[in-house]
Amino acid sequence: MAQSHVLGLPRVGAKRELKFALEQYWRKEISQEQLQQVATTVRENNWQSAQDKGIDWLTVGDFSFYDQVLDTSVLLGVVPERFEAGKADNLLDNYFRIARGSAPEGKQVQPSEMTKWFNTNYHYIVPEFTEEQSFSLNFDLLAPQIEQAKQYSAKLKLQLIGPVSYLWLGKARASNEFDKLGLLPKLVKTYQELLTHLKTEGVEWVQIEEPILALDLDDKWLNAITQAYTELGSESEVKLLLTTYFGHIADKFDRVAELPVDGLHLDVVSGGIDQLSEVVDYWPKSKVLSVGIVNGRNVWRNDLRQSLKALGAIKSRYGDNLWLSSSCSLLHSPVDLRSEQQLDAELTSWLAFAEQKVQEIADLTAALVKGEEAVRIALEASDASVASKKTSSRVHDLNVQERTTNITDILRQRQSEFSQRKLAQRAHFNFPVLATTTIGSFPQTDSIRQARRAFKAADISEQEYTLAIQKEIQQAIHEQEAVGLDVLVHGEAERNDMVEYFGEQLNGFAFTQFGWVQSYGSRCVKPPIIYGDVSRKQAITVEWSKYAQSLSHKKVKGMLTGPTTILAWSFEREDLPAPQIADQIALALRDEVLDLEKHGIDVIQIDEPAFRELLPLRKSEQPEYLEWSVNAFRLSASGVADTTQIHTHMCYSEFNEIIDSIARLDADVITIESSRSDMELLQIFNDFKYPNEIGPGVYDIHSPRIPTKEEVSELIELAAKHVPVDQLWVNPDCGLKTRNWDQVRPALKNLVEAAVEARQKLSA
Repeated sequence: MAQSHVLGLPRVGAKRELKFALEQYWRKEISQEQLQQVATTVRENNWQSAQDKGIDWLTVGDFSFYDQVLDTSVLLGVVPERFEAGKADNLLDNYFRIARGSAPEGKQVQPSEMTKWFNTNYHYIVPEFTEEQSFSLNFDLLAPQIEQAKQYSAKLKLQLIGPVSYLWLGKARASNEFDKLGLLPKLVKTYQELLTHLKTEGVEWVQIEEPILALDLDDKWLNAITQAYTELGSESEVKLLLTTYFGHIADKFDRVAELPVDGLHLDVVSGGIDQLSEVVDYWPKSKVLSVGIVNGRNVWRNDLRQSLKALGAIKSRYGDNLWLSSSCSLLHSPVDLRSEQQLDAELTSWLAFAEQKVQEIADLTAALVKGEEAVRIALEASDASVASKKTSSRVHDLNVQERTTNITDILRQRQSEFSQRKLAQRAHFNFPVLATTTIGSFPQTDSIRQARRAFKAADISEQEYTLAIQKEIQQAIHEQEAVGLDVLVHGEAERNDMVEYFGEQLNGFAFTQFGWVQSYGSRCVKPPIIYGDVSRKQAITVEWSKYAQSLSHKKVKGMLTGPTTILAWSFEREDLPAPQIADQIALALRDEVLDLEKHGIDVIQIDEPAFRELLPLRKSEQPEYLEWSVNAFRLSASGVADTTQIHTHMCYSEFNEIIDSIARLDADVITIESSRSDMELLQIFNDFKYPNEIGPGVYDIHSPRIPTKEEVSELIELAAKHVPVDQLWVNPDCGLKTRNWDQVRPALKNLVEAAVEARQKLSA
C-alpha cells in the first residue's frame, strides 16, 4: 500500500496565533508558559488535521519558535561565544537573543546573521562555526514536541536538517578562514548520538534533509555526502528518509543510490516529473521512494488526474514502498483556504492552501491504494478546476499581450551612460558626500493600522482616511528633518505590504484575507495571487509622493516595488513563463515611474530585494534568469531623464556571483543589506569596480537593538575600505516598518551623526 506523509506544516497558526503570542512575549505581556501553550495548540491542530485527512505518518520537529536552522544549531550546541555574556537563565530567551539580539531576559547582543533559505522568501539564522567547534546535544526544544506527538500516533517521522547541508548553510567565523568540512567527522558522531536517542523516544523514521543536493556540488561536497551517510546509515537505529527539494538531483542518482539509507524523497514539482522515469534505473524497489508531487510553494490546485497518470508508471515497481507527499515543506503555503470569505467561487475553485494540499496528498494516496472510484468527487472537482482556469475570460487581456509583444531594446536603456548621468545629477541635486537616507518604510503604528482597518470596514470615509495617512506622512517628514537626513521618504503609511499594496492597484491580481506565510520569526507576509495578465488601473503612489514632497525643501524619494520582487513575492500563475509576467509588471511600473517624474518626483527607488531570490539553483539555468530579470528592471526604470535618479534596494543576498548583473541594472544608487555580516558583502568590490553609487546598510533593522554612533562609524569606515567615498551612501539595511519610533529616532540620529563625522574625516 502506498503511504502518505507531509514534509512540514505551517507553524504560525490559521489566525497567526504564534506570531501574536511571540510579539506579546517579547513585550513581556504574556509568560513563557502562555507562549508554550500557544505552540502546543498549533502543533495539536496541525497533527489532528493531518490525521483526520488520513495522513499515515505524522511529522514532528517541523514546528519552530523562530527558524528551523536555529533550532538545529541549538539542538547541536552551536552557540557563538558572544551569546555567553549576559545570558538569560532559560533556553528560550537565549534562543531569541541569537535570532534577534534581544529577549525578555538576558543582555542585548548583536544577533546572528539572517539570510534567504535557498530560492524562497523564508529567512534562516546562519550558523556560526569556529575551527575548534564542538557539538553537544540539547533536546530541550525538541523533546516536548516528541512527547506531544506520541499522543496522536505511533507512526512518527522526525524532520531534521542533514549534517552536510547544515555545514553548507553556516559560516566560518575566525580571523583565518578554515574549511567547514573539517568539522564533519565530529558533527556526524553527534548526529549518530541523536539518532540513537530518537530511537529510544519511539521515532521510527527521520526525514533527514539535504537540500544542497539540488545544487551544483563539487566533488568535495559530494564526497562529504557519501562520507556522512555511509557512517550514519550503516549504524542508524532509525530509518532514514534522505530528503531533497527545490530542484532535481538526476545528476546525482548514481551517488545517492549507493548510500545506506532507507528512503529517498524527490521534489518532482521544482525538479520536474521526468525524475520519475530516471530514478527507477538507480533507486531499488526494496527501498522507499517518496514523491513530492503536490506543490508546496504555490497555491494552485493539483491536477489530480495528471498526477495519478505520472504515478502510475512507478506504482507497480515500488508498491508498498511508494510514499506520496508535498514537494517541500508546506511552511511556504498559506494555512487554510476555508478561511477565505471574499474570493469569488471561480477563483476559489482554482486554489489549494496547506490544509487543502494535505487533503490532495491523502486523496492521491487513496486513489493508488483503493482505486480512483474512492476519490471520484475529488477527481471531478480537480477536472472542473483545470477546465475552468483554461477557459476563463478573466485570465487574458489582449491589450496587455500586444503591448508586451511590442517591447523593444530601446525601451530598456537610459538616455545616457551613468558617467554622464552622474554629472547631471550632482549638479541638479548637490547631495553631500556620504549622503544619508532610509530604505522607505517607517513604523507601522497602531494609529496607521486602525485607520486602514476603519477605511476597509467603511467606518470612515475616503477623505477621513486620506487625512489620517497625511498626518502620518507629516510625522515621518518631521522626524527625518529633525535628525538631519539628506534624502527623505514619505514612510509608506498607506501600504499594508510592499507587494500586496501594488498588486491591489494592478489588474490580474487577487488578494486573500488570511493567506499569511511566515517570512522569519513573527514576520508574516500575505502574497497576492497573479492569475491573469497584468496592467496598471491608475496612478498608484503619485498623490502620496506629491503630498510628502510638498512638506519639505529636501528631496523625497518616490517608492516603488520592482517587477522581479512583485513576481517573486506573489503566487504566480503557472500558464505563462516568468519573463512574460515580469515584463507585464515592468510596463505597469514604467507608467508609474513616468507619472512620478512628471509631477516633480525625481528621486525614485524601485526596490528589488528578491532579485537574487529567484536565481535558479543550477548555474546552467542562471544566465537566462539574470537576463530577463535585469531586462524587466530596466524596462521599468529607463524612460526617465538623466537628472532623475533611480535607486534600488536589495537585502539578504550573496552578491558575489551576480555582481555583474547587478551592475547591468544600471540603477544610479543601490542600497544593500550588510550590517549583520560586518560589511562582508563588500569584499567583492575590491576586485569588481562597481561603476554606480552604493549604500551598504549600517543599521540592522531586524533587531530592536539600537546601534551606537561608534558602531555605525566603524561600519562606514569599513565600507570606505572597499568602495570610494564619493560613491558611498549611508542608510539602514532595510525598511523600518517593523520597528517603533522609540527605536528608530535614536538609531537614525546616531546614523546621521556618524555620517557627518565620517564626511569630515574620510573626505578631507
